[in-house]
Amino acid sequence: MILPVVKLGTLALKTACKPVAARLKKEAGLHPRFRQFIINIAQANHRFTTTMQRRIYGHATDVEIRPLNEEKAVQVASDLLGELFVFTVAGAAVIFEVQRSSRSEARKEALRRQELEAMKQKDEELEREIELLRRKLEELDHLSKGRGLSGILNFRHAHAIEDDKSAKSA
Repeated sequence: MILPVVKLGTLALKTACKPVAARLKKEAGLHPRFRQFIINIAQANHRFTTTMQRRIYGHATDVEIRPLNEEKAVQVASDLLGELFVFTVAGAAVIFEVQRSSRSEARKEALRRQELEAMKQKDEELEREIELLRRKLEELDHLSKGRGLSGILNFRHAHAIEDDKSAKSA
């Protein structure tokens, strides 16, 4: 389910960035200083890629590399700038999504910690209550041992006699 959404989002992002990239290409051809700057970038990129291709294919790398003509250099550089813009926007979107997801996970983790802390407090309260009940039970046990079984029975019997006396006098 998530993969089609990601693909659709990527396609929408590229579609939205293409007009901006086209505008960059157009401006690159018009301004002389910018034009010279991108020609230098295109020539450096051409030398780098040609050298890398020669190394990969095992050809001589000490051969002089012919520079691109001006129009081709402008076209290559403007294409490079357009793709770089699209890549930058896509990268920023990915970074934004990762940070958003990270914040969401941090909130979930904080909520889990709070729930765990509440459960620990509840557990401590139950332990205190159990300890109190244990003490009361020990106290009752101690009292019952002090009187013995006959003392408990006599206690009940004494209350029954007193109840009978109070009923007769009334």
